Amino acid sequence: MKIELEHANLCVRDVEAIKQFLQTAFPDFKVRGGGIAKNGKPWMHFGTDETYIALTEATQDTDKPWKPYTGTPGVNHLAYVVDDVDALEQRMINAGYFNSTVNNKHPHRKRVYFHDPEGNDWEFVQYYSDNPSERNDYDLPDA
Repeated sequence: MKIELEHANLCVRDVEAIKQFLQTAFPDFKVRGGGIAKNGKPWMHFGTDETYIALTEATQDTDKPWKPYTGTPGVNHLAYVVDDVDALEQRMINAGYFNSTVNNKHPHRKRVYFHDPEGNDWEFVQYYSDNPSERNDYDLPDA
């Protein structure tokens, strides 16, 4: 049985700002489609032929922006496997994005986290092993 995430749909304050964040992380991502929704707000599908992020502009705003890891319901982060996490990390830092990485001392993977302009956290992981028991080892320091 094949199972893969085709897309995630995010409601954001600024579609273009999130597109720029994702373009920095994933230079190969392209606009697959987009336009103005019936509510007059922009939308965009941004990614590859196989996977993408659907971005829709919010119709309402709140004085309390979402903060991940606070124990309230919501998505703490989305994670992507990348083939060169160090190069991605440098691109993100050079572009001025906030590096929210904490512990990262696993011999079989390296993870970095960055906040997008709206405060959402994104994880990027590079695996150094093809062995599932090593990749999925939760007994080591960064688990």
